[in-house]
Amino acid sequence: MTTRRRFLAGAAGLAATAGLAGCRNTAEGGDGQLRLAWWGNDVRNELTESAVDAFTAANSDITVDLEPGEWSSYWDRLAAQVAGKDAPDVIQMSINYVREYGDRGVIADLNEIGVESADLAPGTVESGLVDGKLYGLNAGVNTSVILANPAVFDAAGIDLPDDTTWTWDSYRDLAAQLTEALPDGSYGSTSFWSGSDTMFNAWLRQHDQVYYTPEGLGFTVDLVEEWFTLMRAYLSSGANPSPAVTAEDAAQALAQGLAGTGKAAMSLFYSNQVAAMDQATGEDIVLLRPPSLTGQATDRKAWFNASMQWSISSTTNDPEAAAALVNWFVNSEEGGKILLSERGLPANTKVREAVMPLLSPSDQKAAQFLTDIEPELGDAPEIPIVGASDLPTVMQRWAEEVAFGNKTPAEGAQGFFDEATAKVS
Repeated sequence: MTTRRRFLAGAAGLAATAGLAGCRNTAEGGDGQLRLAWWGNDVRNELTESAVDAFTAANSDITVDLEPGEWSSYWDRLAAQVAGKDAPDVIQMSINYVREYGDRGVIADLNEIGVESADLAPGTVESGLVDGKLYGLNAGVNTSVILANPAVFDAAGIDLPDDTTWTWDSYRDLAAQLTEALPDGSYGSTSFWSGSDTMFNAWLRQHDQVYYTPEGLGFTVDLVEEWFTLMRAYLSSGANPSPAVTAEDAAQALAQGLAGTGKAAMSLFYSNQVAAMDQATGEDIVLLRPPSLTGQATDRKAWFNASMQWSISSTTNDPEAAAALVNWFVNSEEGGKILLSERGLPANTKVREAVMPLLSPSDQKAAQFLTDIEPELGDAPEIPIVGASDLPTVMQRWAEEVAFGNKTPAEGAQGFFDEATAKVS
């Protein structure tokens, strides 16, 4: 079952013509034999197979063996393959592992083997860059959003907010007003804290600090204390449900949770998840910007996430063929029209424009939102350093300690800071 927490954690130059992107001339010495590994679900598997079929039809000298998997076992299998010097040629990669595999020499610098990135949206190439080397190409793009259910606002008799001017405090006040106006068991906002890692990062960036640098943590403990203090204010105001209700909600499948059943006016998600929320609620869900410190959207320092990336093994026998396959996935309109938005919206802006008429109304909303917020983007976040993949779990645990009253904000902040420091040292 996909719970809300897993759902949040889980959880995007062309050739002269689009139809030629991804085509290649057989590389001298290349054998044209590729293995492609990815994690996903039945829908992703079917679309990926269709895209590969189209690619091999256009490149008859290349064959691609498919190695689909599931997230729960994917990384253990890849580690074993790497250890056995049997890595797949093309690897679906998570941003959490790009630096680790790049630093170990497991994956190649894509710039050196013909992968194109010139037409990717601002801030999306950086998600695969480590010390100037492009180890992963963005397979799909999304961004953090507040998804608002207009039917719940109507039931409360309250208007949707102006998301270009609200602050963390005005979000809290609005959510508290909604909770007060709604029936018992419904809330103005689901808790940020089940996805606290994402919003904490937004909080840091608006304070001119960062989650981590290549050397370690990039923030001070006092900002963690302020964040936990803000969390307590949300709870005490009634803006969010109690910690117990939040914990129960995080374990629910989306369609059975507060947001999916129309018992929350606002919830933290990623932009590409609006389609699932539309389906679960039967409503035309509205995408809103997360709040800012100043009440000016241009001060949010928003960023685009890489839902996942494509990497190429440094030991591939045919780097040109591997590059052609990645270019087909990311930079060809034909590939884009098959894959659509399953891995997130296309990071390549030309491909995104080409596939827009084929997207569902929900995905078109998400695509328009990404276009609308481009003037609000800050610098791309630093690629996660080794050990950083554990930080969301560490933050979650300490946030819950504070939320349940087991620790003060100061105690929780120090505990998180010390444990996080040890993880990335």
